[in-house]
Amino acid sequence: MTIAPDFGAAADLLLRNWSATTRIAALPAEMRPRDRGQGYAAAAEVARRSGSAVAGWKIAATSEAGQKHINVDGPIIGRILKSRLLAQGSTVTLGDNIMRVAEAEFAFGFAKDLPARTEPYPEAEALEAVGSLHLSIEVPDSRYADFTKVGAAQLIADTACASWLVLGPPVEKPWRHIDLSAHAVKAYRNGEHAAEGTGNAVLGDPRKALAWFVNEASRFCGGVQAGQFVTTGTCIVPIAIAPGDAVRMEYGELGAISCRIG
Repeated sequence: MTIAPDFGAAADLLLRNWSATTRIAALPAEMRPRDRGQGYAAAAEVARRSGSAVAGWKIAATSEAGQKHINVDGPIIGRILKSRLLAQGSTVTLGDNIMRVAEAEFAFGFAKDLPARTEPYPEAEALEAVGSLHLSIEVPDSRYADFTKVGAAQLIADTACASWLVLGPPVEKPWRHIDLSAHAVKAYRNGEHAAEGTGNAVLGDPRKALAWFVNEASRFCGGVQAGQFVTTGTCIVPIAIAPGDAVRMEYGELGAISCRIG
């Protein structure tokens, strides 16, 4: 008889390393998720034992660059804890972060629940549940010494490389008519242009990423709740950051968002 991995122990180990900003090579075999579904089960335990509410969600690796960065063949999702959520203009504490990058992402805020169900959610239904668009800057991290070697299941267990998220207020300008797939995003570090891209990097369109997320959460995570949000992945090649940097992401007519790195 195959014994199921101990996801509670896996969560405790990951959380201890998260708190101490230390690393492990991989989860021990007796705790290690073997597939995507088990990875999400372990991640749910991480959130439950963290002592923090789940503010929202993230999608990692929606772009080819993002997939290469963590060495996976497709996107994965993770929870954003309320304790790791920062407001526009905040200082992000980098500490011993090993990824040391910032990413520019569109985020959608949910006004309606989208519960788990067997029938897939079409893109139009996922969008109909969205009440707001937000700009965001993600500063990811990993609890693995080499996050390129552990594979998707263990990365999912580790909240899909979540660490800090700077989330802006709802975009005031009407946005539903805007083609987000072609919308340009520019990144600046210390006032100098560092990268640029478009929403096309995010599974071809942030709206498509939204629909993919809703169905992934429906299948593996019990669905999505009103009041939560999802960041849909980086529109740019992640830019390198270091303590003392000022980061600004400009989204054209939709506005801009900034933070400092401490």
